[in-house]
Amino acid sequence: MALKIAVLKETKDDERRVAIVPSLLPKLAKLGIEVQVQSGAGLRARLPDDAYLQGPSPATLIDDPKALVADADIVLAIQAPGLDTVAAMKPGAVLVSFLYLNKVPGLPERLRDGKITAFAMEAVPRISRAQSLDALSSQAALSGYYAPLLGALHLPRIMPMMTTAVGSLRAAKVLVMGLGVAGLQALATARRLGAVTEGYDVRPETREQAQSVGAKFVDTGIDATGEGGYARELTVEEQAKAAEVLTQHIQQADVVITTANVPGRQAPRLVSRAQIEGMKPGAVIVDLAADSGGNCEGTVPGQTVEIGPTVVLAPFNVPSLLAQHASELYAKNLLNLLALIVQDGALALDLEDEVVLGTLVAYDGTVRDPDARSFPVPSTKEN
Repeated sequence: MALKIAVLKETKDDERRVAIVPSLLPKLAKLGIEVQVQSGAGLRARLPDDAYLQGPSPATLIDDPKALVADADIVLAIQAPGLDTVAAMKPGAVLVSFLYLNKVPGLPERLRDGKITAFAMEAVPRISRAQSLDALSSQAALSGYYAPLLGALHLPRIMPMMTTAVGSLRAAKVLVMGLGVAGLQALATARRLGAVTEGYDVRPETREQAQSVGAKFVDTGIDATGEGGYARELTVEEQAKAAEVLTQHIQQADVVITTANVPGRQAPRLVSRAQIEGMKPGAVIVDLAADSGGNCEGTVPGQTVEIGPTVVLAPFNVPSLLAQHASELYAKNLLNLLALIVQDGALALDLEDEVVLGTLVAYDGTVRDPDARSFPVPSTKEN
């Protein structure tokens, strides 16, 4: 008997993505999985219900989310489902989504009491073998791509150099702060738009990565390499030293894009109000860390504001603005996770696999603290 997977319709106002796209249904069928989709789940990504009913492995559509999950072995979503929906899941069922347990009151208790097995897509280990499951990176790449486009739309000038009959227009200068996946993609996109690009990160090893996409690297002389691929917090002295170097670059830029975001934590402050107020008239900042509070002093998450001469954009959930491709990439991340935990049409959790264990946040009535480095999972070996 095939495993039953339920794909939920997202309920948050700013969420347009869907966890599974129609093109992956045949691949799920090969894993021995029967897919049931909540009616309308893909509509905001411009994926109509009919698209899920076509092809050799059509899904089944169900209207009621509680009825949908009640019979499901695995429930897939983008954001954590509502507590009532989780309560309707059967004991031992698997939930896979971005969870951020420390931000959703009552969810850890509901997972524990319902004995729900939960995989948090934000917890995928940052190791080579897990890259195909890394939903944070797949979504960040789209955010990075979109940020220079948002900046260009709000900039009262063009990005590329242009020669006209009455003279030349100089190219815009774009500074990207934070050179992870989003930052590097932002640099590459800004350069394709014709801008002169600079990149900054507190991790010196990112210099070559910035240069590989045609950008100059802003070196402040500080090494703040941290664990897990993220930067550590700067000391007060380091912050002052970095600010002294960065101020000049920030205030020469036409567009500044900030991307420093640590999942589940408050975003670090990269740009001060004084630096923003000293920018040139018409300058634009795109703050990609709005979901975790923003990188800039004065950022209003979810809004566009003016601070002195500068327009500061802080959109929520940027990948969702590119919902179709964002859904496709996320769905492929989920497919690769399912390939690890489903064997011959049955659930098979290898709790000694570092990718499985690293992503697992709830199992058999035990919920891991989101900040913990270990998870007290019961042994699967016989005594």
